[in-house]
Amino acid sequence: MSEPTSKGALSGLLVLDLSRILAGPTCTQVLGDLGAEVIKIERPGRGDDTRGWGPPFLKDREGRETGESAYYLSTNRNKASVTIDLARPEGQKLVADLAEKADILVENFKVGDLKRRGLDYETLKARNPRLIYCSISGFGQTGPYAHRAGYDFLIQGMGGIMSLTGFPEEEGGTETKCGVGIADVMCGMYAAVSILAALNHRHETGEGQYIDVSLLDAQVSWLINQGAGYLVSGEVPGRLGNGHPTIVPYETFPAADRSFILAVGNDSQFGKFCEVAGAPELAADPLYAKNADRVRNRKQLVPIIRRLTIEKSADEWIALLEEAGVPCGPVNDLGQVFSDPQVLERGMRITMPHPVSGEVDLIGSPINLEKTPVVYAKAPPLLGADTVDILSRHLGLTEKTLSELAEKGILDLGASARQKGQAAK
Repeated sequence: MSEPTSKGALSGLLVLDLSRILAGPTCTQVLGDLGAEVIKIERPGRGDDTRGWGPPFLKDREGRETGESAYYLSTNRNKASVTIDLARPEGQKLVADLAEKADILVENFKVGDLKRRGLDYETLKARNPRLIYCSISGFGQTGPYAHRAGYDFLIQGMGGIMSLTGFPEEEGGTETKCGVGIADVMCGMYAAVSILAALNHRHETGEGQYIDVSLLDAQVSWLINQGAGYLVSGEVPGRLGNGHPTIVPYETFPAADRSFILAVGNDSQFGKFCEVAGAPELAADPLYAKNADRVRNRKQLVPIIRRLTIEKSADEWIALLEEAGVPCGPVNDLGQVFSDPQVLERGMRITMPHPVSGEVDLIGSPINLEKTPVVYAKAPPLLGADTVDILSRHLGLTEKTLSELAEKGILDLGASARQKGQAAK
């Protein structure tokens, strides 16, 4: 086995990130983790909307709250922050100049916004035919909803996932969104996959291309088995709480102290569970012997299992069932997740140096590449911290020019100056 390289898989690629909130930043953080240089363009004085989405906010070395929200920190690692006013012609020119040098551009403005500013794909393509330009929007660049703004919660509702999430009405439940912005996150992942495909095409042909990815499309695509089930049967599925539409028993069950997960995936595992539970007759009963029968008769079977599981603690059940080879596990809160030995061993909790707090704990990348592993090179940047470095290094702007642009309000050099001063200490 050869030694891994110190460079990431996408090392040498330049990404211009005109996105904000969650879907776009998720995409560009993946690219940054894989070694690309990512330049995040932010509004002077305000930056990405999520910088203010708190609490919680990161605390400085003296324990005081800063302006760095946990939300912003979650998806902006391995990026440089450059503050440019895109509403001004001078700012638009700077971004166009950067796009001429970039390999990839990611944006999530409303449809048509960047065209009015001369930063649309066709305009930039004329200057840089190798540019891969990815637009992320709520509903896509075409269709009757293209003009609408898209938000994760709205898309979860419109895209069907909320109709499948939550307990049924007869159990006192209602439709419920996922606890994280999963529509945004998955859209960002599809965008990253699309960009990598476009890179391979460019490698073969030398030409860039335009990518149109939307939250609604992505949400509909990951309805997966439930969506396919409807298309095959014509039956609209309802909510099952923690239950599975086509596997039983596969949900949470009450133990003597708390709930635990029982995930029986086949008939053999069901038989093993019944042996452990002291009810082997259930596995022999023709109503429950086969999974298809258990699905059809779940309303009779699940209450029987619940009466059995309440007799032992969750830890007892998990220990007994693991020994018997029956998939099961706890329902962890986030404190338990980020202290779990498996999670820690896999590097899913990382610590990075940070200019205002000294260090910051973040969620690690799940990508494990043998020869070009993920590199955690830079904590989520302070607003505008890299404006001077990026514009001087990539565009050759002098200190005098940068100062003049700052005086006009096109740039904000404050964070760059503060970061430079902190680095010198």
